[in-house]
Amino acid sequence: MAKTDLETCLQNALENVENDRALALTLLTDLMLYIKKEEARHREVGLTAAKYLEPLQRSNEQLVKLSSLLYKKSSTTEGLTATDKEDLYALIQNEEG
Repeated sequence: MAKTDLETCLQNALENVENDRALALTLLTDLMLYIKKEEARHREVGLTAAKYLEPLQRSNEQLVKLSSLLYKKSSTTEGLTATDKEDLYALIQNEEG
């Protein structure tokens, strides 16, 4: 994978993470306002709230992984290892799928 391809993939992955986080936070905020009006609603939509939190947790993990890969890339003159590239590719494929 060429350097520009890697940079493009990293940028796309970061944009996807940011978009997913923004959407999940919007949905979760709306849901929290709905629950706040009546305590009984928590039982009604509690599982939905948990589902909204899952993408936030996953995106946190993806950001940590991307940050780690970018740090490795910037701190070595050799660039990413084959394992790093495979991890990055798997992360990007997971984000797209």
